[in-house]
Amino acid sequence: MNAVIEVNSLARIFGRNRAVDGMTFHVEQGEVFGLLGPNGAGKTTTVRLLNGILPPSEGTARVFGFDPATHGEDVRRRTGVLMETPALYERLSARENLEFFATLQGIPESDISRRVDEMLGFFELSSRARDKVETFSKGMKQRLALARALIHKPPLLFLDEPTSGLDPEAAQQVNDLIASLSRANGQTVVLATHNLFEAQRLCDRVAVMNKGRILALGSLKELAHKLWPVTWVSITFHVKPSGDAAGSLKALRGVIQVSVEGEALAVQVKNEDVIPDVVRHLVNSGESILRVNPMDYTLEDIYFALQAGEA
Repeated sequence: MNAVIEVNSLARIFGRNRAVDGMTFHVEQGEVFGLLGPNGAGKTTTVRLLNGILPPSEGTARVFGFDPATHGEDVRRRTGVLMETPALYERLSARENLEFFATLQGIPESDISRRVDEMLGFFELSSRARDKVETFSKGMKQRLALARALIHKPPLLFLDEPTSGLDPEAAQQVNDLIASLSRANGQTVVLATHNLFEAQRLCDRVAVMNKGRILALGSLKELAHKLWPVTWVSITFHVKPSGDAAGSLKALRGVIQVSVEGEALAVQVKNEDVIPDVVRHLVNSGESILRVNPMDYTLEDIYFALQAGEA
């Protein structure tokens, strides 16, 4: 394991509110790690703690081996951050904003112009490069803020609702970029979002949060198995299965229950490894199988099941 981020019992308290409440997790190099939860879950506070913007009230955090609370500058030199509200200078042009942030990040002066042109071109802002940011739409500001976060090619990127305010085409472009950062460039991404569809597509693992706590942590498959340790599979036939098909299946090792649904069988099995045995048994019994569909749980299924448990 090559952990870029290590968090142990991390907490941040504001008065009586534990905005982050004893969180423990790690993020490995090159993965896209999701922080999922409703507004007020503690996602943004966690991002600020990991970048040294806020000190923790309890617990510890390490980013690239540095304590963000005492070595915030060392951490921030290695990270790019996009918060939900773009932090841009409204009275400067798009180019001036990127040049300013490139200078702050220590990019050599000889490289700044080329890097700025690359970012403006990628995010389709070249034609508005000299316009003041105050004239931009929300979506254009979001694209410029992403360019700002990426301009120094950070090995670790924090994205807080990165597609907020973007039209579907621009959102797709951003999602493709996030996927390529980790898979092609080996960059690590922490994605704080409540967009479950995007998180399912992009994240290797997720932490589902509520009220500052982690309710569950893992990959989609791991979380689904924790919540629903048994598997349902629907088997459709060319013709209605024989009368003893269901009965014979019930005697098969690993099969929990079977029900007949028209020309289909709904079969509950202990795990996916049992499904080939079920299919083999039915074929050997002379049944003509048209389709086999194991039930797949989405991140949305998992998320709402976990949040319902907190209600």
